Amino acid sequence: MNKLWIYIFIGGLFETAWATTMSLSNKFSDPFWTVVTLLILPISVIFLYKALNGGLPTGASYAVWVGIGAIGAVIVSIIQGDVPNLMGFFFLAVLIGGVIGLNLVSE
Repeated sequence: MNKLWIYIFIGGLFETAWATTMSLSNKFSDPFWTVVTLLILPISVIFLYKALNGGLPTGASYAVWVGIGAIGAVIVSIIQGDVPNLMGFFFLAVLIGGVIGLNLVSE
């Protein structure tokens, strides 16, 4: 895995973080979590930008970045007790497979 894909991975982790803190902000009514969300969100985008600026393809990069954020958000939800049903786990596996597949076939 080259450095640019590591940027996508790190950006995806920040994507998970801001999605989680946005949920904790209770529709942006909690000032602390709202500020944390607004601070984390651009960090996620900056890592995506660095990867795209380095030459990664836009479509695959964006899909993997969003996919990592979505997978991370589901994992956080599971940790918080919101466990998906069997079909939810199936589609989570499809999403994980897609993220891995896009990473493998992109240069």
